[in-house]
Amino acid sequence: MRNLLGTTATACALVITCLASAASAQTPAPAAQAAPVSSAVAAPTYISIPLEIAVNRPAAEVWKRVGKFCDIGEWLRIPCTITSGKDGEFGAVRSVAGEVLVGKTELSYTYTQPVRDGRPYNLYHGTLETRSVTPTTSKIVYTLFFDNSMLADDAAREADRARRVTQFNAALANMKILAEGGTLPPAPARGR
Repeated sequence: MRNLLGTTATACALVITCLASAASAQTPAPAAQAAPVSSAVAAPTYISIPLEIAVNRPAAEVWKRVGKFCDIGEWLRIPCTITSGKDGEFGAVRSVAGEVLVGKTELSYTYTQPVRDGRPYNLYHGTLETRSVTPTTSKIVYTLFFDNSMLADDAAREADRARRVTQFNAALANMKILAEGGTLPPAPARGR
């Protein structure tokens, strides 16, 4: 009888072990989690593009005409709305690339573009300001700052820089026209 109980206990243990083993073989392994993609750039190469234009109006008048955070829509000729916060206040977000107002003075503001998932962060910042030159004249200064290391090579970096210089010099020319009381000509067709 003792031998029969021992054999039965051993057989039961073996069955339990086999069942547990079979059950675990049928249970799918937990899904491997994808490694997070870092937005950090290992070896950034920062570039600064300072641009300016003379205006025949006092700095305060110029700023009043072209210095609101969403005035970019008029002088860069793109849609702009404030999507969060209030135009001109810290933390305001405009629809243009989700840009956030991060600094301001009486006659300037600085904005940044936020980090985006799955894309290297280029630390893009822009500062728009008016500076008094004389009591009746001023200049508009637009400075861009960002990391261009994620571009393929020096030729691509130079092409990107040239494109931005052209785009923002056109914006400065439009701001000058508006600040001096003029009207912008019709916008060129987009996408051509």
